[in-house]
Amino acid sequence: MTGEMRASDADRQRVLAALQRHTTDGRLTLDEFAERADVVYAARTLGELAAVTRDLPNPRSTVDNHARQLAIAFGVAIITLIVLAALLALR
Repeated sequence: MTGEMRASDADRQRVLAALQRHTTDGRLTLDEFAERADVVYAARTLGELAAVTRDLPNPRSTVDNHARQLAIAFGVAIITLIVLAALLALR
């Protein structure tokens, strides 16, 4: 069972990095981050590490959301430039 496999230092660092991203994004307070970081440092298994981030969104979905927001902003900027160019051409 994967949850019972021993966690490596790299596994702990990966989870800490995810917690830092969630804290930066405002999903965790600094106190919550500190509490969860303590659990990460004490974790012996992958299951214990997984429990720390169970209530947080998947990092992949967060990346997808950021990419989508960037694409929308870029699209709006392009449309704005086209409209401005058309208005200037009509003058």
